[in-house]
Amino acid sequence: MNVEVQWFMDKCNKQTTFKTVLFFKFVSVVVVTAISTGLVDKSGRRVLLIISCSVMTISLLLVATAFYLQGIVANDSGIHRIMGVLSLVGLLVLVIGFSLGVGPIPWLIMSEILPLNIKGLAGSAATFLNWFTASLVTLTAKSLLNWSHAGAFTIYAIFAAINLAFTLLWVPETKDKTLEEIQASFRR
Repeated sequence: MNVEVQWFMDKCNKQTTFKTVLFFKFVSVVVVTAISTGLVDKSGRRVLLIISCSVMTISLLLVATAFYLQGIVANDSGIHRIMGVLSLVGLLVLVIGFSLGVGPIPWLIMSEILPLNIKGLAGSAATFLNWFTASLVTLTAKSLLNWSHAGAFTIYAIFAAINLAFTLLWVPETKDKTLEEIQASFRR
């Protein structure tokens, strides 16, 4: 996400806008992560993941749509400027959605669903996969954005939707459950 925000700000070429976006991004991450920390034991991990994935998917579709429309309207029109603002708002909402659940909660769930005898190895493998995919996104983001702004964010939206489907289908609620209860839910 940092790559996308940086790319967007490069397109704006406004240092003041860049500083403002970074400030709001920092504040939103801190505030939403603090809120998520309080909500995780009240509402549950799965619910927050579903909300987080949904917000991310919708915000990425908003950004993709804004970039698509920005590409087909005249540069000097009011709609062009509005689409620029909508894409920025969409990116900030994406960061908020990520901070609400997809960022912190998988680490918590991982510690709750893995049995002790494989926790070290499985946790290491999951951490490697997380950083590997984050590296792939970072390495390909600029190429995708150079190819098509709307297309890049549509691809990201598809992956967020896949994440949502995965969560809906296979991620169990771990709140107030023992390891045995969680493992039994996998057998069903």
